[in-house]
Amino acid sequence: MKKTLTALAVSCTLLPLTFSAQAATLIHAGKAFTGTSNELRNKVTIVIEDNKIESVKSGFVSAEKGDTVIDLKDSTVMPGLMDMHVHLSSQQGGPKSYLERFTLNEADYALRAANYAKITLDAGFTTVRNLGDSHNETIALRTAIDKGYAVGPRIYTVGKSIATTGGHADPSNGMSHLLRPDVGPEQGVVNGEAQAREAVRTRYQDGANLIKITATGGVLSVAKSGQNPQFMTDELEAIVDTAKDYEMTVAVHAHGKEGMKRAITAGVDSIEHGTYMDDEIHELMKANGTYYVPTILAGKFVAEKAKIDGFFPELVRPKAAAIGPLIQQTFATAHKAGVKIAFGTDSGVSAHGDNAQEFALMVEAGMTPADALTSATVNAADLLGVSDILGTLEPSKLADIVAVKGNPFDDITIMENVSFVMKDGVVYKQ
Repeated sequence: MKKTLTALAVSCTLLPLTFSAQAATLIHAGKAFTGTSNELRNKVTIVIEDNKIESVKSGFVSAEKGDTVIDLKDSTVMPGLMDMHVHLSSQQGGPKSYLERFTLNEADYALRAANYAKITLDAGFTTVRNLGDSHNETIALRTAIDKGYAVGPRIYTVGKSIATTGGHADPSNGMSHLLRPDVGPEQGVVNGEAQAREAVRTRYQDGANLIKITATGGVLSVAKSGQNPQFMTDELEAIVDTAKDYEMTVAVHAHGKEGMKRAITAGVDSIEHGTYMDDEIHELMKANGTYYVPTILAGKFVAEKAKIDGFFPELVRPKAAAIGPLIQQTFATAHKAGVKIAFGTDSGVSAHGDNAQEFALMVEAGMTPADALTSATVNAADLLGVSDILGTLEPSKLADIVAVKGNPFDDITIMENVSFVMKDGVVYKQ
């Protein structure tokens, strides 16, 4: 028996080993924004094997037997879009939105998030940062999408945001003291350095990808100030230092200057909204490599709704009217100053699926279409720390690819009508 096996082994080494060639998917793109330059390439073939880009070739390459060809010769193809500020489990709908915490259960939030996730993916956004939910529902949704039993974008989520007592993300705001729950680090309310560290570790335990704090007042919370600083320096440093230990980045909701200044100095990764930033803040952000996520669309939305009697509570309405209109100009000056910008909308304030309306607002404020697309691809991937797998159309990157009919450099508003969506090598819209 031993001789027979030896002879068989020898004979096998003399025979050529042949494997059937794996079928590829070829995308024939009339134009391509690859993210590797600010120029569009004409007539490009993107070769995809499994869930990754194998190559990006000039011209329309012929298919081999078994290959699949996707004809996008009338379209501009680009990396999957990335929105760095969404809230998938909510959508602002006027007065009823403020009653939902009394009427909805955890399952209601989760199922609604799944619906909005599908809408977001259909709009061409294959990756999002979810910056705050109510019951860790987007952590569960992220897992469901990753395992294939829900459909939506790739989610990086903070779970529950972190605030101080009475701060922008304190879930007990606006309640009678007879109803007000006892909230602490688990619910995202901290006071002092020890509780700040505990809140970060709790989110790590819950499975959050990153941390979000509300360093100043906010527009839509039932609290008086929309811009006062709400964390002390020692609390901010405790959050950032602890987050770094767990390899988590820190995103910061901030409108007022002092809150931004404290947060940037503490070493956070991004400032969201940033309404009252000035030249001093610009220089501080550039010196620290801090990203700015503008959310112009949310500002426009709340400014318009503030004109409607009864849409917002009376405590919220003047904040929306004052802060909302300023964000586009804040973006314009930050961009001109050279601050790093990553695309973000705060969708959930405005309607999910309308995310791409942000592009036109960015271009209207002075950004080129190429830079606007870069903010939602290359820059967003950099902010997330995933530039090795996402953000450009290059070999070995994940096959997250979207397309629009026409040329977005000529008309950026066509980004609002994405006609093709591929995520992780799977076509979800064509």
